Amino acid sequence: MYLVSGRDAALTGALLCLALSACTPTVQVEAPKEPITINLNVKLDAEVRVKLEEQADKDIQSNPDIF
Repeated sequence: MYLVSGRDAALTGALLCLALSACTPTVQVEAPKEPITINLNVKLDAEVRVKLEEQADKDIQSNPDIF
């Protein structure tokens, strides 16, 4: 029967931990290669929609039997 001394067990444990930590994946964070663009057409689209809705309300009021 083979008995492992405390020193050998500690050395084996340390080597096992070292081997396992060498296999862990790494995460790398990089800056994007292209600049980030923000589309600011949201306000313009909302403004056009409001104007169209106001015009539609006026048309419906001036022609109540249109529908």
